[in-house]
Amino acid sequence: VLSVLTLAKLLEFLFEKRALLFDLGDLHALAPKKIHRLNDIFVSHTHIDHFIGFDQVLRLLIGRNKRMRLFGPRGFIDRIEHKLRSYTWNLAGHYKTDLVFEVTEIAALSKATTAEFRLSDGFRRDEKGQNPRQGDVVLATETFVVRASELDHRVPCLAYAVQEHAHVNIWKNRLDDLGLPTGPWLRELKKAVLRGDPDNRPIRAWWRERGEERQALYPLGKLKRDVLEIVPGQKIAYVVDALYSETNRKKILQLSRNADILFIEAAFAREEAARAADRYHLTTEQAGTLAREAGVRRVEPFHFSPRHLGQQAKLRQEVDQAFRGMAG
Repeated sequence: VLSVLTLAKLLEFLFEKRALLFDLGDLHALAPKKIHRLNDIFVSHTHIDHFIGFDQVLRLLIGRNKRMRLFGPRGFIDRIEHKLRSYTWNLAGHYKTDLVFEVTEIAALSKATTAEFRLSDGFRRDEKGQNPRQGDVVLATETFVVRASELDHRVPCLAYAVQEHAHVNIWKNRLDDLGLPTGPWLRELKKAVLRGDPDNRPIRAWWRERGEERQALYPLGKLKRDVLEIVPGQKIAYVVDALYSETNRKKILQLSRNADILFIEAAFAREEAARAADRYHLTTEQAGTLAREAGVRRVEPFHFSPRHLGQQAKLRQEVDQAFRGMAG
């Protein structure tokens, strides 16, 4: 489930209390309860329009037990540290809860460096050292993997792609046939499927009825056959702020190949290629062409230049024309 914000994309997982955020632009349109669900934030670069939302996240999470992972380009740890050190934390010891930011900066050559910042320690920097990466992977979980590629925007700017291992659909009417309700137990069912657990593994379905907890045990194989539909996982790519160069083009195509949805900037109109190159941004035609060459199913342009205020429909049309091979 995706919510599209200004220079931020929220990805929520059905039946899971987790969400991912790509970029930290102005988040005032995002309800606080959505921010509380965040587990991981992926920042492309720290120009103000992509990073100004960090303070809102910080303010909303103070007083909660939370570990938040943040990923960003080279120099990202320093910038998080400067943000945190700009405030006074003499009252940090009054909180019984602890907020932890685990910050990883992604460098080229498959290297990543991590540091932690804890509210209970006044957000002092705690170096965790360098970690090797498996190719372009920056985060791997039981249910999905996130990859990143460093693009040239005069500064390092990361593009991201998130790929589900598989997509597990649950047929509610078939649950009803078994007399089973929806609920938190479905998360464990999905994880068991994605891990490849054996079909004879018992799955405990549990729920509350008239104030009492009830449960039922079913073999994983039966639930897979009777109530689940397992299909290939979705892939979503996020590309923003990049010069249209051959090097960037190859990286974008490799990262976003066959994505179900490509969110891509289209800052300038088709005829403004020279201005776009000077600003290290993409035009509508370049964005649509990249989407077509990558073989994506759907392209969602965004991050239009303020000079095109009120012309968003025209820009979207130009992207669509290039996507369908009709540019010019």
